[in-house]
Amino acid sequence: MAEIRNYTLNFGPQHPSAHGVLRLVLDMDGEVIDRADPHIGLLHRGTEKLMETKPYIQSLGYMDRLDYVSVLCNEHAYVLTIEKMLGLEVPKRAQYIRVMFAEMTRVLNHLLWIGAHALDIGAMTIFLYAFREREDLLDCYEAVAGARLHAAYFRPGGVYRDLPEEMPQYETSKWHNAKEVKKMNKNRQGSLLDFIEDFTNRFPTHLDEYETLLTDNRIWKQRTVSIGIVDPERAKALGFTGAMLRGSGVEWDLRKKQPYDVYDELDFDIPVGVTGDSYDRYLVRMEEMRQSNNIIKQCIHWLRDNPGPVMVDNQKVSPPKRTEMKGDMEALIHHFKLFTEGFCIPESEAYVPTEHPKGELGVYIISDGANKPYRIKIRAPGFAHMAGLDEMVRGHMLADVVTILGTLDIVFGEVDR
Repeated sequence: MAEIRNYTLNFGPQHPSAHGVLRLVLDMDGEVIDRADPHIGLLHRGTEKLMETKPYIQSLGYMDRLDYVSVLCNEHAYVLTIEKMLGLEVPKRAQYIRVMFAEMTRVLNHLLWIGAHALDIGAMTIFLYAFREREDLLDCYEAVAGARLHAAYFRPGGVYRDLPEEMPQYETSKWHNAKEVKKMNKNRQGSLLDFIEDFTNRFPTHLDEYETLLTDNRIWKQRTVSIGIVDPERAKALGFTGAMLRGSGVEWDLRKKQPYDVYDELDFDIPVGVTGDSYDRYLVRMEEMRQSNNIIKQCIHWLRDNPGPVMVDNQKVSPPKRTEMKGDMEALIHHFKLFTEGFCIPESEAYVPTEHPKGELGVYIISDGANKPYRIKIRAPGFAHMAGLDEMVRGHMLADVVTILGTLDIVFGEVDR
């Protein structure tokens, strides 16, 4: 009798390549995948239900924790939806700051993605390179918001505060002497904008380093070319967005097609793939980082020349300045009411989609006139991509599952809300 070689294999949730807490049940014929069944639910925290119990402003922190490598892009969709429902006109300077930080977040996301994806496939160096650049961008987060990861910097009506005029400096310690610290602080002598500009000047060279390591690398191409092919029609049918859709050759980017904030005033291109395999999606994301770098440069030039307010002048939505609050009773009341009760949104509903680094992230809010949402639904891009995993891995080998899971760019906080 022929040997029957059917196996059922559990991949994850403790597997280092399972991107958090994914449990994949794989039906296998020897080394070949017959079917993949993603089991989600091991992380579920009921984020949307929690947000329905809190005033709008207090739920901002939940958005940070959905996709914890793209925090400001999550906040962006949330505050845009609230502003649409309230009819707020956000100051132009705040819009430019938001777009600049959203693109820095896109770079942060893709850096972690390329580092982790290549590490899963067996390349170690790129992981260390990518984290070197992430440090600089996380320092920018820290400079404006005081936090490196969960920033809560975007607010309904603008941003928390204007860009600081100086960067935090390294200090001498038992690990770094004065000479080393002076070298480390060399590009931190000016304002935050100067520091970001220095980064944008250096970053294309670093991207060239990544491409030297991977783009024509024989092993990298063997692991990614013709793996996980999705044709354009199927990508649209599966609800793919972002690099997953553009990698299949569909030129769809919400920053161009349905622009928000000041994207319609900026000059950038939409990279698209040809074959729709893992290698194409890699190339698309690498080019996206170059385009984001150009957008950040354009924002820096505009912000240098155009000072102004970064928050709407509406005390029902934005807190008064600390100095006013200390001396004016009315300002104190506004401050107290805003941070205890928040603000009420008139009876309405709105959905605002944004071009998140992973695809289309949209927030749908229904208001019944109270100070908290009646219903909130988050359209997370990773959830739709996860649903397409079974189709993408069928007929591939077990080792290719890791490649395909990496190319999806999954972060489980947003998949398993």
